[in-house]
Amino acid sequence: MNKLNEHTIKQAREGLRRKDFSSVELTKACLEQINKAEPSINAFVTICKKEALVQAKEADKLISSNQDLPLLGIPIAVKDNLSTLGIRTTASSKVLDDYIPPYDATVIKKLKDAGAVLLGKTNMDAWAHGSSTETSDYGTTKNPWNTNHLPGGSSGGSAAAVAADEAIAAIGTETAGSIRQPASWCGVVGLKPTYGRVSRYGVIAMASSLDSPGPITKTVEDSASLLQVLAGKDEYDATTSPLPIGDYTLPIESKLNNLKIGISDEYFIEGIDVEVKREVLDSIKKFEEMGAKIEKIKLFDPRYAIDVYTIIQRSEVSSNLARYDGIRYGSEREKFGDEAKRRIILGTYALSSGYYDQYYNKASKVRSVIIEDFKKAFEKIDVILTPTSPSLPLPIGATNKSIMFGEIADVLVEPSSIAGLPGISIPIGFAKKLPIGMQIIGPQFAEELILQVAGTYEKKTEKEEWRKIKPNL
Repeated sequence: MNKLNEHTIKQAREGLRRKDFSSVELTKACLEQINKAEPSINAFVTICKKEALVQAKEADKLISSNQDLPLLGIPIAVKDNLSTLGIRTTASSKVLDDYIPPYDATVIKKLKDAGAVLLGKTNMDAWAHGSSTETSDYGTTKNPWNTNHLPGGSSGGSAAAVAADEAIAAIGTETAGSIRQPASWCGVVGLKPTYGRVSRYGVIAMASSLDSPGPITKTVEDSASLLQVLAGKDEYDATTSPLPIGDYTLPIESKLNNLKIGISDEYFIEGIDVEVKREVLDSIKKFEEMGAKIEKIKLFDPRYAIDVYTIIQRSEVSSNLARYDGIRYGSEREKFGDEAKRRIILGTYALSSGYYDQYYNKASKVRSVIIEDFKKAFEKIDVILTPTSPSLPLPIGATNKSIMFGEIADVLVEPSSIAGLPGISIPIGFAKKLPIGMQIIGPQFAEELILQVAGTYEKKTEKEEWRKIKPNL
């Protein structure tokens, strides 16, 4: 029998409904695990022990009166770039070390309205600039599977917290891979929704035309449950889509007969770890056994996306970070880390007079070409299957060797983020005792489809021995 903190959302909900345990007991189990694991993991910037227990007690009162909310009494961690009313929100930068937001982000409000218990704010690359969680001003988060290795990023704290069973689930944000890549490296499920499917209101902006909040969970079904709560039009965010949301939770698994899965050789790039390639190819065979049709397709080399993303992201960063001047709120700009300074300088240059057309405008045009490339592919196939990351989790300190570490680590997820597509990373096994992830990409607003495909694979492999392995903390 799982310890309470090891439960999934589904297991926790069922146990709370049956009165097997209380939300207070469930929350205390998570807090105890946080207390045990944090010295070696460092997944949290702020732990909301007092607030969480108050919320858990309120949840228990509602449960006792037979109230039924989607996340009632479920302890969840959230990335520290989501504004939380009355709770410090730093984006893992000392510039915002003492910032207390006067409002909740829409994502936080929806979680509260659904009855969730807020455990705390998770560590991240400062301002979400990175793919390792090494650029945090509050120390590096470690990978629970091997604390000498990185958890990925920028949502590394959220992914590590879920992998270490410090939280039942967590929320991250993705701009170019920051949900899927850390989910892959930490052996959990990470869902990046279509751009505009989940509100950005209250998210400390990094690149406004790319940022997408989404769930990081222990199972595909849990990701579907969280997306059901988070998705929808928001009057405070004009970029959210008015399209109706579906029922992401039904069915979470289905027969894959006649499903066309596209495989592009371009995504098995030169230098990809042989273990990663082997596991993904084995997973493709499993999909064939389940009735899916595997079709070879040709997509643009994903490395083109590195140039496009670098220009667009740096340009939007330079604009978004301009507000942090130490006058209205926050500390002096001298407290910006080296990575933030580099991105501000490059972005300002790309947007400057005489260079805008040469850099930002050209990158925007190539972005449109990438979007069209995906559209043409989806005329022939239903989903695309690729590795999530070209490598296993890398050792701590790997970022010191490359100022473009993030772009290179995210190379296989950047193109779909640039195109605003939904994608989900699911664990498929281990090599050298480190997790490997595979991503499923769908057309815009095809969250139901990719969840069904991912859920079916999860069900197919649920009894495999590697799924029984837990991090040794």
